[in-house]
Amino acid sequence: MKYLSHLINGEPFSENQSTLPVTNPATAMQTAEVECASKLIVEEVILAATMAFKRWKQTSISQRAKILFRFKTLLEQHANEVCNLLTEEHGKVLDDARGELNRGIENIEYACGIAQLLKGEHSPNISSQHDSWSELQPLGVVLGVTPFNFPAMVPLWMWPMAVMCGNTFILKPSEQAPSAPYFICKLAQMAGFPPGVLNVINGNAETVEALLQDKRIKALSFVGSTPVAKELYRRATMADMRCQALGGAKNHAVVMPDADIDLVAQSLMGAAFGSCGERCMAISVAVVVGDDIAKSLTAKLAPLIENLKIGSGFDEENNMGPLISAGHKAKVLGLIEKGVEQGATLVVDGRQFHLSGSSTEFEQGYFLGGSLFDHVTPEMDIYQQEIFGPVLCLVRVSSLADAIKLINNHRYGNGTCIFTQNGYAAREFSQAIEVGMVGINVPLPVPMASHSFGGWKQSIFGDLSAYGPDAVRFYTQRKTITARWLANLEQQAQFSFPS
Repeated sequence: MKYLSHLINGEPFSENQSTLPVTNPATAMQTAEVECASKLIVEEVILAATMAFKRWKQTSISQRAKILFRFKTLLEQHANEVCNLLTEEHGKVLDDARGELNRGIENIEYACGIAQLLKGEHSPNISSQHDSWSELQPLGVVLGVTPFNFPAMVPLWMWPMAVMCGNTFILKPSEQAPSAPYFICKLAQMAGFPPGVLNVINGNAETVEALLQDKRIKALSFVGSTPVAKELYRRATMADMRCQALGGAKNHAVVMPDADIDLVAQSLMGAAFGSCGERCMAISVAVVVGDDIAKSLTAKLAPLIENLKIGSGFDEENNMGPLISAGHKAKVLGLIEKGVEQGATLVVDGRQFHLSGSSTEFEQGYFLGGSLFDHVTPEMDIYQQEIFGPVLCLVRVSSLADAIKLINNHRYGNGTCIFTQNGYAAREFSQAIEVGMVGINVPLPVPMASHSFGGWKQSIFGDLSAYGPDAVRFYTQRKTITARWLANLEQQAQFSFPS
């Protein structure tokens, strides 16, 4: 059985002590063991990153970029291996795994332009005989704690930009899907990153707790649930760490009466059920303006959901794989039951799904069919909570104004979209909505790498978003220098600011 330890100073590092099982969710069978870091391991990794920072921050920007270019090439050459690991440990279909990896590579490409991104500002003679300029300097040792649902992409949101800015990085990936990020970081070592610049430490919440107690860590990037994001942000800022903590979501799609219903139905299928709904940008609520269009949309969606092809992610014909774990499947089932109890109409019941025509090895997998609720109201648990599963809820409203009010009243503000052919409605929606990422006829408005990713309200804690321009700001600190060189060194004391 595969054994995953830690990657410290460019080498595997192991104590062979406490471990956690890694399970293939399609079979419910254990495929690996991942080591849980002790306090000794935590000390080793922080020391390695601290020592490496002294050298790495002095490494030229062009040399850093050359290493990252080599890493990008290696990652592309080993893409199939990475995607197989993603499907094996997360369960997502291979096509979705490829999409995840491609989105991660886009962030690497952006970070390769670091020479342009780290340009400061210069103002000659800003005051009499004074020149002033600013520089963007690295923070030091930074930490990334990443989730199970995007084990390759989310770390690539973080560490390429962090190390290109001159920091050293400690990655703590999800213990549920650790193999892909570990393998990717090994490729980074092969590309030439010096020992200690990029490190992987495996473990659980206790590992994160130990890392957060160390003052040598200067910043934390986190992606996960809102309760954890909020607590980590509180802890990190109390410890004088810079922090960006991305949390949960409840993403709404507004469907206007003039929308193309066929386009909407197909768009919602991918946005709601792709990756089994385990996305922070999944559309989990369709806000339909008008009863007639709600009936039409329900009639279009129901057979599409009933005919979802569900099974092993390695079968290229499948649309959806399993949920990540038995515990998470039980949570989703509980919320579906709650929706029925609270009066929503369960149009398609995913609980009735039974895997058929597959090998017996998948009989114990954590599979669940897609579910569709109609007549959902704002007080229901299935509306208020992030389900993070293959469940789509329909809420009926009478106007665009009502739709905007409904969305703005929700505590989450990650992503949203509107389907319409009316330019005024689209503009009104995009201006009035209190959500960080907005799509117009785009169901998953995940920004490209040259823009930043981040929601509003309870979907993010911290002032800066992930990747893109905000990543440069987050992983650097500005230093402004003012200089004066006089021909005549004699000068009278001056008691006011120079001008």
